[in-house]
Amino acid sequence: MNGSDQQHPDFDPLVVPISPAATVMLLDDRPDLHVLMLRRTSNMVFAADNWVFPGGRVDPEDHAEHLDRLFSGLTDAEASDILEVDRGGLAWWLAACRETLEEAGLLLAADHSDIDRAALRREVEQDESVFANLLLEHQLVLDATAVEEVARFITPVGSPRRFDARFFVARAPANQEPVHDDGEIVDWTWVRPQDALDRWAAGAMTMMSPTVRMVACLARYSDADDVMTAARRRQTYQRVRVIDPDGAYQVVLPGEPGYETALLEIETGFVRLWDASH
Repeated sequence: MNGSDQQHPDFDPLVVPISPAATVMLLDDRPDLHVLMLRRTSNMVFAADNWVFPGGRVDPEDHAEHLDRLFSGLTDAEASDILEVDRGGLAWWLAACRETLEEAGLLLAADHSDIDRAALRREVEQDESVFANLLLEHQLVLDATAVEEVARFITPVGSPRRFDARFFVARAPANQEPVHDDGEIVDWTWVRPQDALDRWAAGAMTMMSPTVRMVACLARYSDADDVMTAARRRQTYQRVRVIDPDGAYQVVLPGEPGYETALLEIETGFVRLWDASH
């Protein structure tokens, strides 16, 4: 997540603004299902030393005048309906693609064969606001249908940074390998979702609760096709609940053990990547 992220000794948790954000679970069959995870540097205020998915704030510049010219597959009106916002839905898709390029060096949902991704990334790192114009300049049209929204989590009160984050899933672009920025991101790995959960449970992989919840959702599926098929169903959001908030802090969905008696108001999260058959 870009922008100023310097530590500050004092802040009022009740007045921390909530920023819109987009994050992407990139999938690849290696040969079974793996997800790309990035490790944030330890000197960040928010999610220091955590393993996360590529993502960051939806900036005002992401609400570009030409959103419908930047994407195929979905109009802005259709994207807005999916996210249940009045307008500008494609801005979340644009932010997801921009942040993935910045943090992981990967260009999503585009015919990139003639593009110097490293040069494109450098320009965006210097000025995020130019991303939309660079797409137009290079005549790059992003396929919005390759990136599916599957969840929404709002950071609880108390954090020095708060986000209203949309979680997306997408296949990793072919013939591209991640390159972290060595700034906010200091490492990356392709990991089986269940292995990530096991490492988290053993204390070897620090993750925020929404990240754990979404990795657990991925662990239900055997390959990327299964995940994308489930995501494209765009099922009704299911509200998460929390078991043992002062201990294990287990975030559960309907149909999972303990959901009916779990606490509702602890975590503000809504997930549509769920399937009763899994």
